[in-house]
Amino acid sequence: MIIRIPGVPLAKKQKISHPSPKLKMDIGVTYLPKPNREKPLGEDCYFMLSDRNTVGVADGVGGWSKKGIDAGKYALELMQHAMLATLRQPKGSVNPRTVLNEAFQRTKSEGSSTACIATLKQNFGENSNQEYYSLHAVNVGDSGFMLFRNLKLVFRSPTQQHRFNAPYQLGKKSDTPEKAEEFTVEVATGDIVVFGTDGVFDNLFPEEIQRFIELNCGVDDKVTTEGLSWLIAEGAARKAYGKYSKTPFEEASHKAGKKFRGGKKDDITVLVAYIVPC
Repeated sequence: MIIRIPGVPLAKKQKISHPSPKLKMDIGVTYLPKPNREKPLGEDCYFMLSDRNTVGVADGVGGWSKKGIDAGKYALELMQHAMLATLRQPKGSVNPRTVLNEAFQRTKSEGSSTACIATLKQNFGENSNQEYYSLHAVNVGDSGFMLFRNLKLVFRSPTQQHRFNAPYQLGKKSDTPEKAEEFTVEVATGDIVVFGTDGVFDNLFPEEIQRFIELNCGVDDKVTTEGLSWLIAEGAARKAYGKYSKTPFEEASHKAGKKFRGGKKDDITVLVAYIVPC
């Protein structure tokens, strides 16, 4: 699926005779695991490879704990293999679907996990005399990403769910990478991409994440990617532990006929990428 965002200014594609600056992702991350003595590292996992302009995030599905299985181990192994698969691909030619397929085939742990893998890719126009950049991503489940341009949300990867609170998930007895949605979204210098697990998106509305960006990414006072990831993660954590917080998870539960109030306590992983010149 190739996404071009209508009505949103995008830098014109540059002719190779006058090449535009090469772009990269400046990446920062914050991980706040849910307090749990038995699983102090939580069930989320991520990787980021700056020299490959590639990131990945996974969320081990907690329901496995009822069977005595730590799904965090599945998420960890999946991301380890995804990172290694990325390193085996040439710089500038990382294919997220290939990475996901290989990681899935090599992961042997019990459990299951959501996953989102994305890479910044240089592309060439039909006549091979123009170049532009895109974010090439695959996503399974309710992890995902949001793209902001000019401080406004312009694209969000859709959530994949079998039913309420039952996301698509990779695993031996679960979904396969064939279920992954694939996206190619054109990007430009100054764009901001927020990747996260459901611990973020279940507790923060899109407009709340946008507000963090509006307040902290102005021309004169732009925070680092790590700083912005912390602000978003900390904001999600505050709402997760708020008994009376208004949250997307609360709204979704009511639509599904469930009684739930407040935030959803969960592991919270936020990766922020600024699209910047090399």
